Parts: sequence; structure tokens; C-alpha cells
Amino acid sequence: MPAIESAASKLFATEAELAMFDFDETWEPADLRPLVARGHCLVAHVGEEMAGFLIAEPCGRELHICEMNVHPAHQRRGIGAGMIRASQIDARNCGFRALTLTTYRDLAWNGPFYARLGFDEIEDPVFHPRLAAYLDDEEADGLPRQRRCAMIHLLSGAV
Repeated sequence: MPAIESAASKLFATEAELAMFDFDETWEPADLRPLVARGHCLVAHVGEEMAGFLIAEPCGRELHICEMNVHPAHQRRGIGAGMIRASQIDARNCGFRALTLTTYRDLAWNGPFYARLGFDEIEDPVFHPRLAAYLDDEEADGLPRQRRCAMIHLLSGAV
């Protein structure tokens, strides 16, 4: 997973405003284990090779997507969209009312990608304090706040 995350993050280095970030900094296995153990994380394989992963964690009645990456060698083949759809099904089946995430609103493979999959930008994060706090934390870590957004996908049929 760290190798996929590192390879996928290199796409962000093409953005001048983001080039200063350390794209080799990845999730630590010790941090991933408890999230994977909760049962809402996904991996995608092409043959025997892991091609991508999605890390999600329950937050009350919502399932929050913390990270999703597809290795560049496997991008633009529907793998990321497939993992999002599988996560939507999992969340609905487990009784969550929504999926949430934070992302770059202006990068084609971020905000617009998620919008095509049914996510809506939360226009004023003050109405969703948990996501507003995530955006605040990201800004404190140096991510450009004006380019970041919180998104939600309300699940129909959720209990």
C-alpha cells in the first residue's frame, strides 16, 4: 500500500502549488492496521498485483474515506470508481447514512471525479463540524485551504 500511495501521489508534484510536499510520506502500517481491522477498507488487484486501495473509517453514521490511491500503471481503467462504488454498497449495507471525504476541488482526478460518482461539495463546512475540523487540520499541515473541499454522498436506502 505505501508503494502505491507514493507512486500515485507523484501526480500532485505536477501542480506548482503542491510541489513542495514530501510525496514519499505515506501511511504507516501500524496506522493502517486498526482501520483495516474495522472492515471498511478495500484493495483492488489486477491479476496478482495490488493496483489500488481505499482506506475508510466509521465516524458515527457516516463512513469517511481517508485515502484512496490507484497505482499510475493502473489508472484510468475504472479501478478507483469501482472501489468507490464498492464502498458505497458496503456503507449502505452497514447502515451508514453517507460517505464523506476531503479532497482538492479543482484537480480532475479529485473533486470532479468524486462529483461524477455522486458526491456533493459541502458549500459551507461550518454545517458539518467534523469535516470542517479535517479541513482545518489539513490547512495546518500546509495544504492550500482555498483548493480543498469536503464532499458527501448521501446513501439512499440507508437505515
